[in-house]
Formats: sequence, structure tokens, C-alpha cells
Amino acid sequence: MLGRGLVIIASIAFGVVFILQSLSAAGVFDLGFENWRPSLYAYTLWAIAFGIGQVLTRDEAGYKALFLLPALLFTVAMVIFPTLFGLYIAFTDWNLSAFEGQKFNGLDNLRTLIADPYFWNALHNMMFYVVSVLGQYVLAFGLALLLNADIRARRFFRIAFLLPFMLSPVAVSWMIGKSLMEFRYGPLATLMRHIGWENPAFFTDPWTARFWIMALDAWVWIPFMIILLLAGLQAMPKDIQEAARVDGATGWRAFWNITFPLMLPVSITTIVLRIVFQLKLADIVINTTSGGPGGATDTVSSFIFREYRDRSNVGYGTMIAEVYLIIIIIFITLLLKFVGKFMRREAQS
Repeated sequence: MLGRGLVIIASIAFGVVFILQSLSAAGVFDLGFENWRPSLYAYTLWAIAFGIGQVLTRDEAGYKALFLLPALLFTVAMVIFPTLFGLYIAFTDWNLSAFEGQKFNGLDNLRTLIADPYFWNALHNMMFYVVSVLGQYVLAFGLALLLNADIRARRFFRIAFLLPFMLSPVAVSWMIGKSLMEFRYGPLATLMRHIGWENPAFFTDPWTARFWIMALDAWVWIPFMIILLLAGLQAMPKDIQEAARVDGATGWRAFWNITFPLMLPVSITTIVLRIVFQLKLADIVINTTSGGPGGATDTVSSFIFREYRDRSNVGYGTMIAEVYLIIIIIFITLLLKFVGKFMRREAQS
């Protein structure tokens, strides 16, 4: 009874403080709160009371729950609450450059989003970049096979191929996209002029710019795929490979009938993880083209960034982020469902 009472009292206190502060922030009345610290303190006290209540009410199971509570409460504070708060902001007209401040505007942001050609263009570009993951997988698999083979200087090549992954995408986009590929004085542009390309502007044509952004992104992330695939190749049973050689399966036949089927779980895991990272592509686009020319190379993430930075449009930018989150959840759910069915079918066959 003491544990349940403690949790109930702490929950009521936290709810009252949060509701009062929300009403104060909405301008219903003024309680003199300068920031959201009272709600943070109330949440912290509620978390402590909830942990004590778990121990008092559940005994041994309560002690076990204490090991999970920090991660759970941190997720609530840093993921769930910001998402719900962002959902509230998405239905407001909030432009930092306007004097009116924040005000509720209903579904206006959603209507604007549906009619916004730049958003649909950014979503179309994301489809292009996601599909390019398959090409990256082919290159990564080939390089993983090479690094797994018994070749000279194998350790050196393993380190050399992993170097791009040690660099930040921001650094790569500035060193290569903004420096080497700068169309006036960049070394690569100068070399192209000597070869015969009169106007080596790598990021002025939409499709050319998309290709080079894809190439820079692949250069950074293919080593990540190599690591996973190389680990899978080295974990393959050696006796199966030796038996295949004895039976005469070499070269392409050995790869297609032995290596590739055994590597299928690792390959699918690698592709799914890479797609998840690809859906967040923004830094290279922002630093090389800023979404140009004319928004042609925008990803959804870079488009959201420009809505915040260039237009100070917090409400509309948050609506784009929330809709994009829903799209990602649906897409990843369907992808994992398809992968699960495919793996079960392969296991049965």
C-alpha cells in the first residue's frame, strides 16, 4: 500500500505541475515559469518515487525492474516526449522571424505539405538514394571477398579501405565536395579542364549533382558494409567450402551456390542497416549543394534543415519531420516484414 500510494501521489504531482506549466506556456495564465525546469524536476522526482514504489510493491522483481528503468525513463524523456511535443508544434504557425509568435493553425501545415512540390521532390530523391544502396552492397561484397582472399598486403588494404568510414561525412563533403571538386579552382576541376571538359561543374546539373552526392555518400559508408560482410565471410564454416572445392565447385559456381546463400542473413542485415542510415542523409547534401540547384538534390532531412535555418519556419518544418517519421516507420515495418517472409521461405527451401 505504501508503494502504490507513493507512485500515485508522485504521478498526480507530476501531472499537475506539467499541466500547469503547459497552460502557462500556452498563455492561459502566467505562473512566472521562465523555462521547463519545474516539469523536469517533477519528472525526476516521479522517476525516483516510481523506482521506490516498484521495490516496495514487487520485492525481488522490483529490484530487477530498477535495472531497466533508467533506460526506459531516458527513452521517455529524450524520444517519446520530444516526439509528442513536436507533434504539438506541427499544428502551430511558428516562424521565428515573425512578431506574432506561436499560434495554433490546425491542419494548415499539413495542407501546405501536401501541395509543396519541394517536399515531393525531396521524397523522390530519397527513393533514388535508397535504391543506390543495392549498388553499394554489390561493391562492398566484391571488396569484402577481395579482403577475405589470401592476397599480399591484405592487412594494409583492410585498413586503407576502412579509412573513409573513420572520417565525418561533413569533413568528406568539405574536403572533396567543396575543395577538390570546386568548379573554379578545385584540383579535380582543373584536371578535368586539362583533359578536355570545358566546364567541369559537378553540382550544377541535377542528375550529375545527385550522382556525385551518391558517390560521396557511398565512399563514406561502403566501408561500414565491408566490415559486416567481411565478418560474415570469416565466420563461414570452412568445412563446407573445402567440400565444395573437392566436388569441383570453384569460382562463380562456388560463390553463387555456396558463399552467397550462406551470406544471405548477413547481407540482408547489412542492407537493412544501410537503408536506415541512408534515410537520414543530410550532411553531405547540405555542405555540397545546400539542396541545389533549385532544390533538385534535397533529401527530406536537408529540406527540413533548410526550413529551420533559412526560413525559420519551426511549425512547418516540424510537420515535415513528423510526416517523414511516419513514412519511415511504415517503410521499415513493411521492409522487415518482407525480409522476414523471404528468410522463412529460403529456410524452408
